Amino acid sequence: MAMDEAGKRRVRAGRLLLQGRKPAEVARLVGAPRQTVYRWLDVLNGEGIDALREMSKGGRPAQLDAGQHEKLRAILLAGSQAAGFGTDLWTLKRVRQTIEKRFGVRYSAVHVWRLLGRLGFSSQKPEKRAAERNEAAVATWRRRTWPALKKRPDKRED
Repeated sequence: MAMDEAGKRRVRAGRLLLQGRKPAEVARLVGAPRQTVYRWLDVLNGEGIDALREMSKGGRPAQLDAGQHEKLRAILLAGSQAAGFGTDLWTLKRVRQTIEKRFGVRYSAVHVWRLLGRLGFSSQKPEKRAAERNEAAVATWRRRTWPALKKRPDKRED
């Protein structure tokens, strides 16, 4: 019987734990919540690595399959303007709306946040810089003006 992706991830985590890695590190490496890795560690210690292969995921079945996850990833990478939004900035609300519109599935903001993490996306804030910013002038100011403005300790002769 072929192992599903979740089973492969559990076994990989089990092998890392057997190598002596800490659960928090394993969680980061396999992309799972730390509490889940601790649960896997209990199963590993009690029943062995084969139990991780057999372990059922529990909970409700996923509403989006692997193919739909890949389609969602492609939509996100294409940018929010390509998905019909006015600016090229993804927000949780926009991702939720896109999932509902494209796949007919309603997720909570928390679930969308977790889903984005599993897909390899992280939260980022755009830098707020003036569009007319002159990088050469900024570099010159940092090199010449700023050093003259910085406070320096008094040079006293004792």
